[in-house]
Amino acid sequence: MNKIPKIGCACEKPTSDYTEYRSSELGIDHTTGRYAEVTIQQCKLCQRIWIRYFVEFEHLSKSGRWYKGIVSKKDRLQITPENAVDYLESLEWYVYGGSFFETTGILGSGKMNVDA
Repeated sequence: MNKIPKIGCACEKPTSDYTEYRSSELGIDHTTGRYAEVTIQQCKLCQRIWIRYFVEFEHLSKSGRWYKGIVSKKDRLQITPENAVDYLESLEWYVYGGSFFETTGILGSGKMNVDA
C-alpha cells in the first residue's frame, strides 16, 4: 500500500474544485470498453500531482464516476491510462465521487467500481 501523507492542503478535501489544478490529459483507458479519461492534475497551491480517472457509460443514467489520488513524481512516470486503476487502488486513500455515487466527493480506499 502506498502511504500518502496529508498536509492539510485544500486539494485533499473531497469537494476541491477543478479550478484549483493545472490539468493535462494522460490518455484513454480502453480496458474492457471503459473509455475512461485519465488526467494528470497538479495542485496550484502545494504543487502535488494527482491522477484523475473518470468513466461514464453513456447507455446508463447516473453512471459517471471519478477517482483521484496523489502520485509521487517518481511514480508518475510509471503510470499509464491502463494501469491507473491498479495504482489508485494501491493508495492508502483516494477521493472519489460523481453521479453514480450521488456525491461531489468523499474519501475512499481499496477496490474501485469502474465497470458498468
